[in-house]
Amino acid sequence: MTTAPYDLIILGAGGAGLFCAGVAAQRGRRVLLLDHAASPGEKIRISGGGRCNFTNLHCGPDDFLSGNPHFAKSALKRYSQHDFIALVESHGIAWHEKTQSGMSLGQLFCDGSSKQIIAMLLAECRKGPGDVDLRLSTRITDVAKTGSGFRVETDGGRFEAAKLVIATGGPSIPKMGASGFAYDLAKRFGLNVIAPKPALVPLLLPPDALNPPLAGVSTLCTAAHGRRKFTEAMLFTHRGLSGPAILQISSYWQRASDQPVTLDLAPGLDLLAELKSAKAAHPKQDLATALARHLPARLAADLAGRHGGGGRMADLPDALLARVAANVKQWRIQPSGTEGYARAEVTLGGIDTAELSSQTMEAKAVPGLYAIGEAVDVTGHLGGFNFQWAWSSGYAAGIVL
Repeated sequence: MTTAPYDLIILGAGGAGLFCAGVAAQRGRRVLLLDHAASPGEKIRISGGGRCNFTNLHCGPDDFLSGNPHFAKSALKRYSQHDFIALVESHGIAWHEKTQSGMSLGQLFCDGSSKQIIAMLLAECRKGPGDVDLRLSTRITDVAKTGSGFRVETDGGRFEAAKLVIATGGPSIPKMGASGFAYDLAKRFGLNVIAPKPALVPLLLPPDALNPPLAGVSTLCTAAHGRRKFTEAMLFTHRGLSGPAILQISSYWQRASDQPVTLDLAPGLDLLAELKSAKAAHPKQDLATALARHLPARLAADLAGRHGGGGRMADLPDALLARVAANVKQWRIQPSGTEGYARAEVTLGGIDTAELSSQTMEAKAVPGLYAIGEAVDVTGHLGGFNFQWAWSSGYAAGIVL
């Protein structure tokens, strides 16, 4: 049986889908919002340690990777981080900014729970004057173009609407049911898809590149790939490297994995000068102790051991100190891979932006078909940028649907 037509059908009740539904409903549209999950906004719920890093104060087009670096500009300008912050505050949700050593990171989190953001989005869907029919635990079995719009077949019935929005995200975090459904659907409608890869993901290193006892050691570092640099925490794991700095640079390494990643484990410090000074001031001190003034003790001991830095500083030639300093300041690594979609926070690649209008997110060759959020080839940095893209792209589509 086919239901009475909706104005539009949105596939995916994540951040982008929920926000788009609310915007469209407040314009008087009758919206059908479908999701296979039992609850809406599951990625929102688990994000930010359960407090949802919902946007970033410093959000701008340069914080996103895409085949077209200009594509996101229109949506981000029309619905900015400041607009979303105002919405959060209008719902009485208290928030705070994460800082690092007194430096603003711009990352905004709920003081309470990420569930507050989900509740806010659902409340926006109920505002009217339109309506959002949210149907969860619903499996989509087929999608087709009709003479008047689109038909969606599900295990809960057949639905039709003049417009269809793809908001099912990418395959990152498959344990939550994430998949490449958006890409398969886009290809069925003739849209090009940029090959997806896991992004914001821990990197793997060859077994001989790491000393296992370093697993669990964390340190501030500057991770660089090409012209991109990120100075944040880095974590040694049993299989490679993780932490914010590594997650950030992983997206860039994934786009050009033939180039190594360079790590500065003592950012902002002239380490060679410090070691020479330590040699002069504390000649009986050993190298590991001198390094431990600037690095975690286990890392300092490992580096000293690798470079034969046993004995007193007074007995170590400056050439050895220079090699140690160079290794710390410019540690070049060639990852053997990543931890994959299971550990990736988002997906790199997706529906080609060349296929979409940057103003409305509508497919140029398929009138009435839209794509928003992570399904699109727009990937943000770590720190609330991907949620902001969900809000901005959802708004861009919702305001014209």
